[in-house]
Amino acid sequence: MRRLLVLGAGTAGTMVVNRLRPRLPRDEWEITIVDQSEVHHYQPGYLFVPFGTYEPEEIVKPRRRLIKDGVRQLTGVIEEVVTDAHLVRLADGTELPYDQLVIATGTHPNPDETPGLAEPEAKQRGVHSFYTLEDAVALRDAMERFDGGRLVVNLIDLPIKCPVAPLEFAFLAEAWLRERGLRERTEVTYVTPLDGAFTKPLAARELGGMFDERGIALQPDFMLERVDLDEQQLVSYDEREVPFDLLVTVPLNMGAAYVARSGLGDELNHVKVDKHTFLADGHDDIFAIGDAANLPTSKAGSVAHFAVDVFVDNVLRHVEGLPMQERFDGHANCFIESGDGKAMLLDFNYETEPLLGSFPLPEIGPLKLLGESEANHLGKLAFRWIYWHLLLPGRPLPLATSMSMVGKRRPPAPSGNGSSTSPRDLQEVSL
Repeated sequence: MRRLLVLGAGTAGTMVVNRLRPRLPRDEWEITIVDQSEVHHYQPGYLFVPFGTYEPEEIVKPRRRLIKDGVRQLTGVIEEVVTDAHLVRLADGTELPYDQLVIATGTHPNPDETPGLAEPEAKQRGVHSFYTLEDAVALRDAMERFDGGRLVVNLIDLPIKCPVAPLEFAFLAEAWLRERGLRERTEVTYVTPLDGAFTKPLAARELGGMFDERGIALQPDFMLERVDLDEQQLVSYDEREVPFDLLVTVPLNMGAAYVARSGLGDELNHVKVDKHTFLADGHDDIFAIGDAANLPTSKAGSVAHFAVDVFVDNVLRHVEGLPMQERFDGHANCFIESGDGKAMLLDFNYETEPLLGSFPLPEIGPLKLLGESEANHLGKLAFRWIYWHLLLPGRPLPLATSMSMVGKRRPPAPSGNGSSTSPRDLQEVSL
């Protein structure tokens, strides 16, 4: 009996086992999935909890109900991958041997990496986030108490999962303040280490004006050194200060600590892989997929979806000793909430930046690329149903795995600007 071991039962890990279980003979392959939690979170829903759009129970389900029969499910904390022995050791001493290993334990906020963020009194001093469900609920309560002042939204550094979620929060918060009659007495500031809210020429041209239109102040090139809780202000390495009454920040995101202990990770504990096949560097029996991998594209659910499409066909050939034929092109698409019941949609890959146009059909759409529309907003809300009922179970979706140029158009770029997209740019303009 050969053994496929999957670490992590989030979006990517769940899709992997649900897609592979029907295609790997049960009399030849044992499939095991390990996660430290018994519940599965719809993480895109965290953004909406502070605004009351979703209740916590609407975005959480028992993990065991989401995974197909025939997959062995274990609960435990992963201690180390012992690559030479081809086994995974759990914190309780359990050892799990593997013939093929898939790492899908994602990336997670690490407030301990920034002085001030993890202090016990941080929330009492107005410091919040929405990158965990607990934090999103606490922020919802803080916003209910907010009566105006200085609202600061802060991106500490990239990469993060849901890379434009901080921007979305700023747009949604500005609309929420208007609805509550608090906008006139609230100063909204977006603080980022980047040189602007957007960096690519087309995205900057189409989206950059949203800050000016909404009266959101932009503080670029801000490399956060610490959060001063006593003075309630952000302090940069070059000693600039941004005061706040309510801070909504995104802590530094890092992969699981065991990745570093196992010698598989980069400086942020994301597994180093081939960006087209997800095979871990220097290993023939280890893959990493989803947010756990150091792919030069967004850490987003759509990337996991398209990546799994490629991965499943490749791994079936790989385990038979055949060359992997499919190549992932970095395809991602995502909705960007912009407030007032509207959203934008981006579609891009490793080589092509987000473009104007319609999706998935030219002219017809019904979704608009790089433009606000109510249809895009409804599409984003509908994705929660798609996620639970189609995506996780491994049912087919009517979307091409590789990015298509059908329905897209690129207007002439401003003089002096290029059109290629770097990994950092993709992180900024994707969800």
